[in-house]
Amino acid sequence: MARRIAFTGKQQVQLENFELPALEADQIQLRTLYTLISTGTETIVLNRNFDPGTHWDNWVKYPFYAGYLNVGEVEKVGDKVMDWKVGERVYTRGRHASHQIINPSTNAWHLPAGIDPKLATWFGLAKIAAMGARVAEYRLGDSVAVIGAGPIGQMTVRWAAAAGVENLIVIDTLSKRLEMTTKGGATHVICKPVDAAVEDVKAANYGELPRLVVDTTGHPAVFAPALSLAAKFGRVVLLGDTGKPAEQHLTFDVVSRGITIVGAHDTHEDATFNSTYLFRLFCRLVSSGRFNLEGLNTNTFTPDQFAKAYETANSRRSDAMGILFDWTKG
Repeated sequence: MARRIAFTGKQQVQLENFELPALEADQIQLRTLYTLISTGTETIVLNRNFDPGTHWDNWVKYPFYAGYLNVGEVEKVGDKVMDWKVGERVYTRGRHASHQIINPSTNAWHLPAGIDPKLATWFGLAKIAAMGARVAEYRLGDSVAVIGAGPIGQMTVRWAAAAGVENLIVIDTLSKRLEMTTKGGATHVICKPVDAAVEDVKAANYGELPRLVVDTTGHPAVFAPALSLAAKFGRVVLLGDTGKPAEQHLTFDVVSRGITIVGAHDTHEDATFNSTYLFRLFCRLVSSGRFNLEGLNTNTFTPDQFAKAYETANSRRSDAMGILFDWTKG
């Protein structure tokens, strides 16, 4: 019997049995090895931390089957599937579940040999951050301030470093998270609230404000101070997706200093900049050492320990970064 994690209501989570559908000719059946909790998205959903009428409110219906960071192994192959073999490892946007059946033409990517499957679970978060990198339009030798050193912030730092950003400043109130960003390419870290960081940012950037500011937090209170951190005619990228957009407020910076605000989202794909392209790029950069993921997985749980896993995601953010489910042990 297959098993999956389900959110059955606000702050209610369980591990339930379910029946897999019959395998069709153009599908493959996967046995999950590892899934990574998307701590931002999943805690917003689990705690119902969003306003009525938002896209979150329209999207989240219980039971809600969470998860989109899944590495598995092919167990069965449909008669018409030519490019997959039993035993191959695969990355998908699959849920927290022991098994899944998918059409591999739209939702599966071969995991190259040599890449740790536990680290490969980070791709979905890396892809979200890549959308931010695209609209940020990093330049060689650029100056960037990243607000937030959570999972999306960690991925943002690594894309910026890979793109040749010279001065990469990260702001967060948790020193352990900031230490992880230095391993990913951050050149300066500031351990204080963002609204108290302006002078520190200038000091780290030759006395000037950076051209780019990336808000990865999704916290509505961060928006206004983020605008004050960008240089005149600079750009603020909103990569964190707040559940309370009505609490975000413009400041005089937008008009008086000509600040551009641009949003980025996981779904902003096109024919050339999409999951397939980014997965291949991600794997090449990870393999070469230019996208360092070591040390990001801090907590591992079996599926039976789901309650402890989500308690960690909810209440122990200072001690946790990557929270894995190991489906090989349960």
